[in-house]
Amino acid sequence: MSAPRAIGIDVGGTKVAGGIVDLATGAVRHRREAPTDPERGGEAVLADVADMARALLAAAGRPLALGLGVAELVDPGGQVFSGHRIAWAGLPVQERLGSILPTRVEADVRAAALAEARLGAGRGLRHVLYVTVGTGVSAALVQDGRPYPGSRGAALVIANGTMRHGCPRCGHAWSEVLEDVAGGQGIARGMGLARAEEVLAAAAAGDARAAGALAHAARELGQTLALLAGALDPEAVIVGGGLGSGPGPFFDLVADALAASLWDGDARALPVLRAGLGPEAGLIGAALVAPQDAGALAE
Repeated sequence: MSAPRAIGIDVGGTKVAGGIVDLATGAVRHRREAPTDPERGGEAVLADVADMARALLAAAGRPLALGLGVAELVDPGGQVFSGHRIAWAGLPVQERLGSILPTRVEADVRAAALAEARLGAGRGLRHVLYVTVGTGVSAALVQDGRPYPGSRGAALVIANGTMRHGCPRCGHAWSEVLEDVAGGQGIARGMGLARAEEVLAAAAAGDARAAGALAHAARELGQTLALLAGALDPEAVIVGGGLGSGPGPFFDLVADALAASLWDGDARALPVLRAGLGPEAGLIGAALVAPQDAGALAE
């Protein structure tokens, strides 16, 4: 019998990526990608996702189940309840797509964390803290192969937590939001550039301001991850996402900042791992959360 397969679609703030995934290996076939263009509204994005699902279903040649990861908060029942980037709060996304094929909707970070824990850098580990750094920042905990959603599906929301700072000498106070500091979009915006890759390139070329922006972002992210690691006591922290696990110095800067913020002793030996599945983790993870009892997952 052929390996089980499912369709995975990863809906991010910048792009929508989909494919047919071998659930045993994570291999992706018939990959498709399109810009999200979320400013068009939630209905337009949902229509594009439905079209991609139909195209992948046709390419599969037989019925499969669909798993969908979205860059928003998703409750344990699969309902989207935030609209920071994708305006799907209140839309019956799971029900609409379910008219095409059996569907489950999950938060993209939990889907990616599941993929990394099962098939990527966390394979063989029971307790993994995963953080993705791309356009934005998000985190998830996987325990014994199951992403932890919390009571409402909002566990480990770190992106929009306000960090307040104050100078003890002059009294000057200011605040920052982690995603605006450490997310790719925020890093680029702070430098007056369009993309984080431009900041990385400038830093590599010797631009001290760009290097300082990356160091500041990594330091703030590393300190936040150290707090999570101290509270959750994972076996490893996996850093993924296009910026977090991509080429360049950012991964090492984050790993160093995390280690420096942990308490002394055994905690300092906490492994910080680069994601093994790269930018495909969200797509693969989406397929892994597809309904496994749909009855037609094998070729």
